[in-house]
Amino acid sequence: MAAVKVVIADDHAIWRTGLRADLGDNFTVVGEAGDAAEAIKVIEATDPDLVLSDLHMPEGGGIALVKALEGKVPVVMLTVSEAESDLLDAIAAGALGYLVKSTEPDELREQLWKASKGEPVFSASLAALVLTEFRRLHKAEAPGESLSEREREVLQFVARGHTYKEIGETLFISPKTVENHVRNILKKLQLNRKQELIRYALDHGIE
Repeated sequence: MAAVKVVIADDHAIWRTGLRADLGDNFTVVGEAGDAAEAIKVIEATDPDLVLSDLHMPEGGGIALVKALEGKVPVVMLTVSEAESDLLDAIAAGALGYLVKSTEPDELREQLWKASKGEPVFSASLAALVLTEFRRLHKAEAPGESLSEREREVLQFVARGHTYKEIGETLFISPKTVENHVRNILKKLQLNRKQELIRYALDHGIE
């Protein structure tokens, strides 16, 4: 199983060093940067599988970085901020996940491994806030009415960050069947990537 190639973007060198040590054998840090502009250059040069970015750093911070990448590489925010506005801004910009820096190493590795597979990840204390706030702000009439009952169930689990295997075990279907449902959901909702499903679900209050 190949290690996940990671770029770390953070303006604190000590934090980058500590994070590199915490990631373990399943991750390989292929580049580091101290600001958003530098991070973009490093990402272009190293072609990572995942970017771990601080929210607040020079040259526009993590938000500028996410917007510049335009979904080409998944970005997970690693930040001290638990402010509602920061969290929602990051997700709206296109971040795949949002984790606080106080996350325990074991949990961090688990969450980042999920993110490397395209699964949205959030610190447990913030996940409910994301769903609640986006439901309040972006209610729409009859969301996903073209979806079957099973497809809506699958979408709900995807929005919560569950893997295909976890969804399959819960719904007593195979991971392959879950993958087929996700493919059909994407087609019906006219979306291109699985990571867009969580944003759709959040926007339409599907939990």
